[in-house]
Amino acid sequence: MAGLLDRERIIARPGYNRWLVPPAALAIHLSIGMAYGLSVFWKPLSQALGVTRPIEGDWTISQVNLTFALGIFFLGSSAAVFGRWLERVGPRRAGVAAAFCWGGGFLIAAVGVKLHILPLLWLGLGVVGGCGLGLGYISPVSTLIKWFPDRRGLATGMAIMGFGGGAMIGAPLADLLMKRFATPTSVGVWETFVVLGLLYFVAMLCGAFGYRIPAKDWRPAGWTPPVTQKTAQTTRHVHVDVAWKTPQFWFLWAVLCLNVSAGIGVLSLASPMIQEIFGGRLIGVATALVDLDEAQKAQVATIGAAFAALLSFFNILGRFLWASASDFIGRKATYAIFFALGAVLYSAVPGAGRGGSVALFATIFCLILTMYGGGFATIPAYLADKFGTAFVGAIHGRLLTAWSVAGLVGPAVVSYLRQWQLARGAAPVEAYAFTMYVLAGMLVVGFCCNLMVRPVAEQHFMSDDDLRREGLAPAK
Repeated sequence: MAGLLDRERIIARPGYNRWLVPPAALAIHLSIGMAYGLSVFWKPLSQALGVTRPIEGDWTISQVNLTFALGIFFLGSSAAVFGRWLERVGPRRAGVAAAFCWGGGFLIAAVGVKLHILPLLWLGLGVVGGCGLGLGYISPVSTLIKWFPDRRGLATGMAIMGFGGGAMIGAPLADLLMKRFATPTSVGVWETFVVLGLLYFVAMLCGAFGYRIPAKDWRPAGWTPPVTQKTAQTTRHVHVDVAWKTPQFWFLWAVLCLNVSAGIGVLSLASPMIQEIFGGRLIGVATALVDLDEAQKAQVATIGAAFAALLSFFNILGRFLWASASDFIGRKATYAIFFALGAVLYSAVPGAGRGGSVALFATIFCLILTMYGGGFATIPAYLADKFGTAFVGAIHGRLLTAWSVAGLVGPAVVSYLRQWQLARGAAPVEAYAFTMYVLAGMLVVGFCCNLMVRPVAEQHFMSDDDLRREGLAPAK
């Protein structure tokens, strides 16, 4: 088994078709992308004991939503810790480790739900699963950037778009499985966790064994590294241990953190949010959610799951389209659009909710999610432009600590401000209004940080001797 995972075993032979690598990346990212669909479990888990309604001893949505925040925190932390290890051992070994962590995390969480032990849910999908997210997330990034030096934005879009689309498949599947396994004494969550854990484990193993990496001197036929272009790409390299000490790294860290904090907060509660704001209007009944009967609530829950899946579709669409567009308009301009337009859209959400327009509300969030996903897909290319490709996987791993912070900040802002507003007697739509303005303010700060990103200073780049000591070919 160790020999099958060795980096030397996956170096592609001459003539290898580089387009065979993206499907392997998608297999892993579509699996771990279910992290964005976990909100479909929160309401069932909040009545796991009562089954039809919450009773004393049931977990609150805020408690179970902490699972998502922990998962994102450990995603960024594990990516930072294991980034250098991945560059050394190759993406296949990292992909296999990710499969064990993500699939195993679902199984641990299943035990936690079955025994009603909340810390086991946090441990499974939060800690262990979060490490699987981190390893699975970064495993294809540097690989595809090296395979597609001529289209870095396209490469990172292909590498990361699956993560945004995982919930598009996983959320409806989870909803169907919960209904299939539901009984008068069970909401069907722990059984669904077992099925998903085994399914994702197999899919991720298939993806890991499909990885190949190019030889050191490989480049696309007929392609010559450009001297200058709109995206301001460098053809030189900055060592990972130097990159994080530069101001460029920290401005980009803030750019990612603020963009993600805004998007991930609403995404973590996408399903319950639309149910609470519109209630019976989602099924043509002018009644609040709490006043619906069980059959109507089940219909509304299905629409909530569909909304999460719809957002996932636009998340994946934005990752590919925005990252590809950044090859032509530049990474900095792309992020400027994200922050400026995003601030306007978040500010418009309360008005859409008060107006009762489900279509307008959904359209705003679909647009927001394209830019949220596009931010994730564009940041690795942004890093490669500034720091080169030699250590981009490890640098990207360290930058993802911004995601760890955002994974705690974003859901906490939305979840606890929501709880605070509801406790004060605010209507559901008003419970989210103030939060949207706070998130819009975060994007304004992010816009300013993006403006501060400049080219890396000359002294930070590696010399030819430095590259040889690292076992890398001299920059061309």
